[in-house]
Amino acid sequence: MIITVKKAKYLGDYRLHLVFNTGESGDVDLRDLIFKYEAAETLRDIENFQAFTLDEWATLTWHCGFDVSPETLYERATGKQIAWLDVAN
Repeated sequence: MIITVKKAKYLGDYRLHLVFNTGESGDVDLRDLIFKYEAAETLRDIENFQAFTLDEWATLTWHCGFDVSPETLYERATGKQIAWLDVAN
């Protein structure tokens, strides 16, 4: 199953509440990513962080070009790992 984000709501600081196409939901804190990657530097300003969108691929994106995949968000929000098909075998 392909995981998509159906809804994202800003909670405060670098936290978001997410609803997935699986019916599951959860909260994520993205502070560690925002301060880890240079591409996210402008998002350290909370006003810029709040200006996220969901693109046509259900990826959380910002105007600076930084994004976080739905799979990463799902794993962070639910604590579940996505079982990927091993196409090499």
